[in-house]
Amino acid sequence: LRADIRRHDRLYYVEARPEIADVEYDRLLRRLAELEAAHPELITPDSPTQRVGGTVTSDFPPVKHSVPMLSLDNTYTETDLVEWRDRVEKGLPPGESPAFVVEPKIDGVSLALLYENGLLVRAATRGDGDTGEDVTANAKTIRSIPLALESPFPHRLEIRGEVYVSKRDFEVLSLRFVKKGANAPANGRNWAAGSLRQKDPRMTAERPLRFFVHSYGMVEGTRFETHDKFLRACRSYGLPVEEHTTRCS
Repeated sequence: LRADIRRHDRLYYVEARPEIADVEYDRLLRRLAELEAAHPELITPDSPTQRVGGTVTSDFPPVKHSVPMLSLDNTYTETDLVEWRDRVEKGLPPGESPAFVVEPKIDGVSLALLYENGLLVRAATRGDGDTGEDVTANAKTIRSIPLALESPFPHRLEIRGEVYVSKRDFEVLSLRFVKKGANAPANGRNWAAGSLRQKDPRMTAERPLRFFVHSYGMVEGTRFETHDKFLRACRSYGLPVEEHTTRCS
């Protein structure tokens, strides 16, 4: 039953091709909760029922990043881009041309996910790049973040990606604030960041947050030869990758 629910999570949140209606999914989840209530000794940390748990916290413990989480360089001119490409080519063997992976830049809040033996053990914000905050309980409520990777997976893997809210969900959210006579959130990025730092994970669970992978900080047990192969591997692990990502010459 757990495997079936995880499969539907992946189909819905990662592959965007659900096979069952929400009411049927909720029925499966309720059945699992009933079975675990009757047999609590069988509950596992990666069970779909364990996404929303824990108690209200007053602080978020600091997390030292194993590899600094740096911000991306940017450019606004074609000349800069061509010069960068030329520098890349100079670093390759003679006669070899580079390939490029083009991905949308989604404006959200950075998050590092640490998986050990396939299980999600920690989620941390970027912070100042060297030290972030432990937001594991809140990150577990985001349905597009798998609590367990699909095998075969590396022994240890720190995934880096972005937590965000879609424009459509943000518009619906803003309308709700207006109807209540409250000030709507300034923008989706700030709202996502605030949602990730809610002191009560149940509050985070009620918010339509999404996540996608764009890089990694550390890996043990495998090697990714190219960025394209890394993203393909992430898909096989059940991690969400932005669907508009393209490999180009």
